[in-house]
Order: sequence, then C-alpha cells, then structure tokens
Amino acid sequence: MPPASERAAKIRERLARAIPKPKVELDFADAWQLLVATMLAAQSTDRTINTITPELFRRWTSPAALGSADANEVEVVVRSSGYFRQKASAIIRASRVLVEEYEGEVPKSLEALVTLPGVARKTANVVLGSAYGITSGIVVDTHVTRLAGRLGLSDATEPVVIEEDLCKLFARRSWVDISHRLILHGRYVCVAKVPYCQQCPIAELCPASANDPIAPWTVRAAWERRVVESRSDAKKVSFPAE
Repeated sequence: MPPASERAAKIRERLARAIPKPKVELDFADAWQLLVATMLAAQSTDRTINTITPELFRRWTSPAALGSADANEVEVVVRSSGYFRQKASAIIRASRVLVEEYEGEVPKSLEALVTLPGVARKTANVVLGSAYGITSGIVVDTHVTRLAGRLGLSDATEPVVIEEDLCKLFARRSWVDISHRLILHGRYVCVAKVPYCQQCPIAELCPASANDPIAPWTVRAAWERRVVESRSDAKKVSFPAE
C-alpha cells in the first residue's frame, strides 16, 4: 500500500470522477440559511432538515426575524431535527448576534464564525466553503472521521486533529471539494455498517477494504456517480452503471 500522501492524490482523482460536482445537500438561498440549516443538521440528516427549513424560513425570513422569535414557536417547527430545544435556542441566539454585531451578515472568517452560539469548526467550514467559496479547512463530520480512519489518512479521533492531518494531505485549493466528496462517499458508499467495498472506486487505495473490487475503477466511479446524483440507497442502483 503506497504512503498516505500518494494515496491521497489518487483518492482525490478517483472521487473527482465519481462525484464531479460535489456540493452540500442542504437546501439554502444564502449564507445565513446555510448556517441555520447546518446547525440544525447536527445529529440529524440533511434530508430531514430540508423538510424543516422551508417552513422555518417562510416564517422567519431574516436573522433579525429569527433573532427576535419566540423560542416555543421555533421549537415546534424544528422538533423533528432532534435536540430541538437546544437547536432552537442556538439558531435564535446566533441570528441575534449576527444582527447585533455583524449587521445581519454572516461573517467571512472562521475566527468570527466560531464565536457564534452553537457554531464550531465543522459548521464554520461548511458555511465558508459552500456559501462563500472560502477554503478555511476541511469539514470533519462523522462520515469524514470514519473515512479518514478506514483510508489510513489519520489515526486521530479528535476532529480538529483529523482536520489537520487531512489538510496536510490535500492541496488547499481542493479543501472545499474534497470535504463534500468525502462526506458524500461516506454517506452513500463507505457507509458505517456494511460498506460497498467491491463497488467502491477507491477500494485498491483503502487498507480497510474487505473485498476485492469487481470491475475497473472507472466503472465503479460511474456507478457511484449514479448513486450520489440520485441520492438513493446504493442497494437500489444497479451495478455496473448502465
């Protein structure tokens, strides 16, 4: 198995073929909406949050509106996200701070974002990368944590250390895209319980791969592209790609 630095370059190449247009799966119209949606997505799924935010943003259309909202009313709307009381409080307080300290605009620096209530590095990196195109770091969520270990790219367990390890392996210009590609690969193919190793386009580069691949990597990449673009359970997408 080649060293991590060599494998990282090949992983990036193959995931770029499998996921050519990587992007966050949360629906949003601006940086504030993405900030709120990402905060709500903690311990939940993007699909669930996308069912919540249309009503949330219909009722509270700006940071000023949400920052002055009644917490009980917000809790009702975000209930299905889980931990709804804490999340409602956090998005209200964060919106209020945006109004009071940033004229209602989401700041464009990691240092400023992580001072907002309920916002840590992961959320800040998502917002900066997806809303502003700013390469502040690599997003480390549960999927990226899992992949970093399986792929032998980091042996750390703390997200901040994993992020540091990944940022050393991937060029800064690729941080936004590789964040999304790793997340999507973990969400659809390198899943937690039984990963699709035989169909995985980076199986040869993975020390944890359980089975030999069953087709050339380009065929496997085409299959993953269909899975990701359809947002389907991989079991429901025929292999090889037709």
